[in-house]
Amino acid sequence: MKVLVTGGAGFIGSNIVDRLIEKGYDVVVVDDLSTGREENVNAKAVFYRMDIQDPQLESVFRTEKPDYVCHQAAQKDVRFSVTDPVSDARINILGTIDVLQNCVKYKVKKVVFASTGGAIYGEQDVFPAPETHPARPISPYGVTKLTAEHYMYYYKAVYGLDYVSLRYSNVYGPRQDPHGEAGVVAIFIRRMLDEEQPVINGDGEQTRDFVYVGDVAEANILAITNDTPESIFNIGTGVEVSINRIFTSLKDIIQPSVEERHGPPQQGEQRRSVIDCTRARELMHWEPKVSLMDGLKMTCEYFSAKRPAHSRQVDATAR
Repeated sequence: MKVLVTGGAGFIGSNIVDRLIEKGYDVVVVDDLSTGREENVNAKAVFYRMDIQDPQLESVFRTEKPDYVCHQAAQKDVRFSVTDPVSDARINILGTIDVLQNCVKYKVKKVVFASTGGAIYGEQDVFPAPETHPARPISPYGVTKLTAEHYMYYYKAVYGLDYVSLRYSNVYGPRQDPHGEAGVVAIFIRRMLDEEQPVINGDGEQTRDFVYVGDVAEANILAITNDTPESIFNIGTGVEVSINRIFTSLKDIIQPSVEERHGPPQQGEQRRSVIDCTRARELMHWEPKVSLMDGLKMTCEYFSAKRPAHSRQVDATAR
């Protein structure tokens, strides 16, 4: 079986590619390297450097004839979506339509789509939020992901293109961008390793649902192989973790002497975000296996190994 992974050079996409290859799939990667890195692409994958909006995308489908598509390519920066909603929509909506059109034309069996939990639900009424929670996105990014889900429903209803939408919570782990807006774990790790001062936005009591990227990759594998009556699944842990706890845990692992410093709160930031993954557990037989502390240690070890030999090393035994 052959799987095409859009965004397969990125943080989440490349981890999915590695897992697919471990499971014996043939893998094709399409990525324009705007945020992904070619060094992330598994050597056993076929790689096309290409934007998903490039008309030549059809030639990839025509040549490779994938059985499945994992659509991970996206504009993922919430703040960018606010400042430039037009560009955000071009990539996340029009780019997705380009992918779906080719899936129909070349008879792809199923699309697995990288959606979002917190950004789609907005300020929650219940904690954790199930898939049936009202969708009230408060950022253009969340709007585009919800819109893409509606398009996939349309393509399934009209053309019979099967799909599964995985609504990720806050994904962290190896290869996360330490310079991006969405990766507080990677940002804190990089600053601590560089002996720079991490800054916690606001009082740090805002909560998120942190899920390890390896568990997310496994959810994508199961979404390909499992036939379920549902098309939308939350992928997270169902556990609220404060930013202060993330800071303290990383401090214990990397740099116990680092001070806790707070800055102004980010305007429009959600106070609490956590999703209910009961449906994924019951219907896809998926559940997160990596604990938060183990995941943070593995992520610290990854970033430490990427640094020069003389740099500070991580104490993986810290508790």
